[in-house]
Amino acid sequence: RRIEPWEFEVSFDPRELCKEACLLYEIKWGKRQKVWRHSGKNTTKHVECNFIEKITSERHFPPSVSCCITWFLSWSPCWECSKAIREFLNQHPRVTLVIYVARLFQHMDPQNRQGLRDLIHSGVTIQIMGPPEYDYCWRNFVNYPPGKEAHWPRYPPLWMRLYALELHCIILVRSSSLFKDFKKMSESADLVQTYSSKLPLPNDSTPYPFGYRADTTSCDLEMNRMISCVYTVS
Repeated sequence: RRIEPWEFEVSFDPRELCKEACLLYEIKWGKRQKVWRHSGKNTTKHVECNFIEKITSERHFPPSVSCCITWFLSWSPCWECSKAIREFLNQHPRVTLVIYVARLFQHMDPQNRQGLRDLIHSGVTIQIMGPPEYDYCWRNFVNYPPGKEAHWPRYPPLWMRLYALELHCIILVRSSSLFKDFKKMSESADLVQTYSSKLPLPNDSTPYPFGYRADTTSCDLEMNRMISCVYTVS
């Protein structure tokens, strides 16, 4: 079913700490063009576990089944859900999973940070939702009023960029949070990290090796300008 506009606006606003997680998902089966779309929320279990139970119980799902699953989550998976997702993918090696998230769930928790890294190492693509994803979800999952197909909520891009940068810090195995010590990172001299990832950089849509250098005079990826914004909202 399609969710109501107010549900989408409340659940996926990166500025709001909504208690209930919402999942919008689509499944493309094999080479067929047909796409299944549906939504889910937390019950007594987290929405990720509910999805796994639903998809494996409602249809025959042997390891040979090939499909591509895309999730749009209001919160990133916790470490327990990350473990359940990895187990599901290990049992179904021909399933591809792409996850877009509006917010990072308790991202200061080391177990949650490690859980996200484990998912990425298992082949899962995780990315922070940006304007194209919000627009896509609005058009395909929301029961918008007639003539309002382009009226998806315009959330402040600053929050999307902050979460994107924090996700990169998690992937880089940083022990501390971007939100906690952004200033310390910017003032440390000759801090260099490089890695390759499927994740595009903020304001970029093409994957390529990512590197940054933070020193006393410059920060790539517009970090200097971002730091001033961080202190404005903190």
